[in-house]
Amino acid sequence: MSPEPSKWTRMIQADPDHSHRYIQRFKTMAAQGHDLHGEARTVDAMVGRGSRILDAGCGPGRVGGRLHELGHTVVGIDVDPALIAAAEEDHPGPTWVVGDLAEMDLPAQGIEANFDVIVSAGNVMGFLAPSTRVDVLRRFATHLADDGRAIIGFGAGRGYDFRDFLADCAEAGLALQIPLSTWDLRPFTEDSTFIVAICGKA
Repeated sequence: MSPEPSKWTRMIQADPDHSHRYIQRFKTMAAQGHDLHGEARTVDAMVGRGSRILDAGCGPGRVGGRLHELGHTVVGIDVDPALIAAAEEDHPGPTWVVGDLAEMDLPAQGIEANFDVIVSAGNVMGFLAPSTRVDVLRRFATHLADDGRAIIGFGAGRGYDFRDFLADCAEAGLALQIPLSTWDLRPFTEDSTFIVAICGKA
């Protein structure tokens, strides 16, 4: 039985142009000189040169593309074929895969797991169907190297309470190592409106 469709999938089914507006939004921001590499800087600082990194919910390749430029071996996966097509066009080099995170099994597609880092940025967690959240986190855990880390960032107000998220991480076999409130490493507090959770295998 297929998993419940994500909120993103339902959005593009209702409005097929949504993906293209999303792609254009980041191209416009880049042209205006906005800093779009904060997440990639954080990930790059946490790993050695030439690490294997999975960009989970990679969108048009903003984070994974930059990490590839910095010398890492990158695989990106997203449920939206339009976003993967944009990633392939704008960021050649990484391996870009169309796939649902709730069913992710990269070894079955000939791609080694054992990633040093799995990064999930851009509020991916807020777009998941609630019934698939633990499944997605469990698949993150099974794709990590034994000493690998999952770095998951998303904002409040997206229907996924941070406490529920952390409980789901624990159920999925991920242990919270460092809770942050921003990608530039500010501490997480009870008042934080964003979480960047650095987790390892439990």
